Amino acid sequence: MDQDQRKGLRFRAEFETLYSADREEGAGILSEISYSGALMEDVAQKPKEGSMLRLYVFLQPVSPVNLTGEVVRHTDTGFAIHFEETTDALRQLVDDIGALVSVKRRS
Repeated sequence: MDQDQRKGLRFRAEFETLYSADREEGAGILSEISYSGALMEDVAQKPKEGSMLRLYVFLQPVSPVNLTGEVVRHTDTGFAIHFEETTDALRQLVDDIGALVSVKRRS
C-alpha cells in the first residue's frame, strides 16, 4: 500500500472480530479502522497478502457489520486490510467507533 493511501483519520479500537478468507476462518481484535482500511491483531492465522477477506465486526447491541477488503500486509501480530469501497455500512461503523474511542492521525 502506498504511503499516501494510509494518511488520514484512523480510530484506535478494540473489538472482537471474525474474518474469513477463502476457506480460512479466524478471529482477532480490530485495533484500528478508517474509511479505507483496518488493522487486525491477535489473530490465530494470517491470510495470504492479496487475499480477499470478509470481516464481521460486532458492536453491541447491533448485528455484526459485514465488510470486504484485501489483505495488504502482515504485522508481527496480525494483518492490515484495505477496503475496496467506502460503503454506507463502513461509514456508519467508522463513525460509531470514532464516537466511542480515541483518534489516531496518520502522516
